Amino acid sequence: MADRFDSFILLAEMRTGSNFLEDTLNTLAGLKCWGESFNPHFVGHANRSEQAGITLQEREIDPLRLLTAIEGQTDGLPGFRFFHDHDPRILRHCLADPRCAKVVLTRNPLDSFVSLEIARQTGQWRLSDLKSAKTARVTFDADAFSRHLSRLQAFHQVIQRSLQTSGQTAFHIGYDDLNDIDVLNGLAAFLGVKARLDQTSTRTKVQNPGSLRDKVVNYDSMIAALGSVDHFDLGRTPNFEPRRGPNVPGFVTAATSPLLYMPVRGAAEDRVNAWLTALDGAPPLAPEMSQKDLRRWMRQNTGHRSFTVVRHPVARIHATFLRHILATGPDSFADLRTTLKARYDVPLPDSAECSTEQHRAAFIGFLKFVRGNLGGQTSIRTDPAWASQSTVIQGMAQFALPDMILRAESLGAGVSALAEAIGATAPDVPEDDTKLLAQIHDDTVEQAVRDIYQRDYLIFGYRPWNKPRG
Repeated sequence: MADRFDSFILLAEMRTGSNFLEDTLNTLAGLKCWGESFNPHFVGHANRSEQAGITLQEREIDPLRLLTAIEGQTDGLPGFRFFHDHDPRILRHCLADPRCAKVVLTRNPLDSFVSLEIARQTGQWRLSDLKSAKTARVTFDADAFSRHLSRLQAFHQVIQRSLQTSGQTAFHIGYDDLNDIDVLNGLAAFLGVKARLDQTSTRTKVQNPGSLRDKVVNYDSMIAALGSVDHFDLGRTPNFEPRRGPNVPGFVTAATSPLLYMPVRGAAEDRVNAWLTALDGAPPLAPEMSQKDLRRWMRQNTGHRSFTVVRHPVARIHATFLRHILATGPDSFADLRTTLKARYDVPLPDSAECSTEQHRAAFIGFLKFVRGNLGGQTSIRTDPAWASQSTVIQGMAQFALPDMILRAESLGAGVSALAEAIGATAPDVPEDDTKLLAQIHDDTVEQAVRDIYQRDYLIFGYRPWNKPRG
């Protein structure tokens, strides 16, 4: 048994050369790859329903039983191949286990996709000799390729994040390296196997060695279709904002109604709490519950509904500015006010009673700070009051997703539907007051906020903020 690892998992996909790599690794003394041990349709290799004394049915009940069996029956280091659609239970186990070596095999996704389509058309999934080779030309389907690419990307994101958060590393090998003896011997060294290769496997041969033009009927159309694929993800919105937890202690329950309010700070909290008070004739409860407490509340309130509210980013960040930054009252972030003035040159007036010009200048200065803060450019923590709404809701999802995500701009209709869901009559919702925002809002303010909250604008579909009429 190798000193560093107890087992290995070969993370790959169909048509990436995993059969060839398995055959090559199995020529090394002290190492054995057992095939696709956790393929949902067979065990190890096609048409097999048993491996290491464990049946397919037994594996489905307890996948760790098969893993234990192959570890116990291998004279050396055991491993297996794993694709994105194999048993997720064993993936979670192996990714979390530092004693399980991770080998990541990749191939140009277009090559693997075309190879997969040819194999489906010919029915030939493995080639041992040229004389039995089957060839075919396929028609490229752009939508099918897009789905193929999305699956690959999602799978590798799971692998990468798991390795990053657990402080592990993997051995990465590309399809074009499968005949490189030096690279393969480097893999042997990584796995802790003393034996070395002097040649690759002779059992499995390359099935489709020609160019893509030779394999694809509509090659020119394929090239045109691929022109719309953003290989470098140029349209992405970079996000350096810290991830957030669910913040269960900040959740609010109605006094008597089975309603759970999961607040997004700055997004109409006062209006929602006033509505909950009117609904039950008593203020809502903010008991700073633990997750255990909240689960108990859920069990005791059968038919409960949970909800949150999002607000236009301009109106939300301005409400945060008014409450915590411009104001000097009990909700003011006094220390932050001092820091904003001294370190970040935000021209904050001494009092909230200031001119429109002072108000606007101070707000724009605060927006510059928020942009840098969410971009990881300051030493000040990101407060929930100005964290992006999409990130806050993603944090909630670590415990539970809200049943409904309402919009502050149409809160009356939203809470009416919510009340109807629990068989109650909805009281009126207090009006939103954005008079001060209307005085300072212009294209410059709008663009400054959009630059900060691009993801919220995108995800929630916000247009530029509209000033109230009248």
